[in-house]
Amino acid sequence: MNNTLSTADNLNVIYEDNHIIVINKRSGDIVQGDKTGDAPLSEVVKKYIAIKYDKPGAVYLGVVHRLDRPTSGIVVFARTSKALPRLNKAFAERETRKTYWALVKNPPPAESGTLIHYLKRNPKQNKSYAHKHEVPDSKKAILDYRVIKKLKTFYLLEIDLHTGRHHQIRAQLTAIGSPIKGDLKYGFDRSNPDGSISLLSRKLTLTHPVKKEEMTFTAEVPEGDAVWKACN
Repeated sequence: MNNTLSTADNLNVIYEDNHIIVINKRSGDIVQGDKTGDAPLSEVVKKYIAIKYDKPGAVYLGVVHRLDRPTSGIVVFARTSKALPRLNKAFAERETRKTYWALVKNPPPAESGTLIHYLKRNPKQNKSYAHKHEVPDSKKAILDYRVIKKLKTFYLLEIDLHTGRHHQIRAQLTAIGSPIKGDLKYGFDRSNPDGSISLLSRKLTLTHPVKKEEMTFTAEVPEGDAVWKACN
């Protein structure tokens, strides 16, 4: 896994105010604590806030949504108890708009299109399987994609999510024969050197929970990766 994890000193902050803080997560960062026991990004952000604003005692921070550990890009946290339930509601009711970038070696069947599958999750494998037709315990998954750049050996896809299923982009792209670069779990032939997968939460549009203004945030591509750099 990526050796350069986020710390309070190197945290990549896209935006912050009294109510929210928006981070460009590095691959390898875990958003919320899990069974690995690794320090989560939420604790790193708390430490950053405590140091920057000289806050004694406990720092309030609410986890609103997650990104898979090997994925990079935008993560929003709530800084107040007023903002948290409003953000939770916005994400749950899909009032936010999320755009992802993915690098694939095998081009999709068309330059652009809509993918509709039924995803069934296997908790033991921590993996989702995409089916063309509904199967028991499956959930409908919809995304739009388009090829926005052709590199020497890879294609850059821009993806707009209509549903938020477990490993949705990873499973659906694999189902059309275009697994994401570095994603061994979903059929890519080799890993990325840093353990990441080449999936970036590129853009997020939401309504500010307190100011009520629409805001759009954009994450830069991961540093130190020549293929990502070629996407700029």
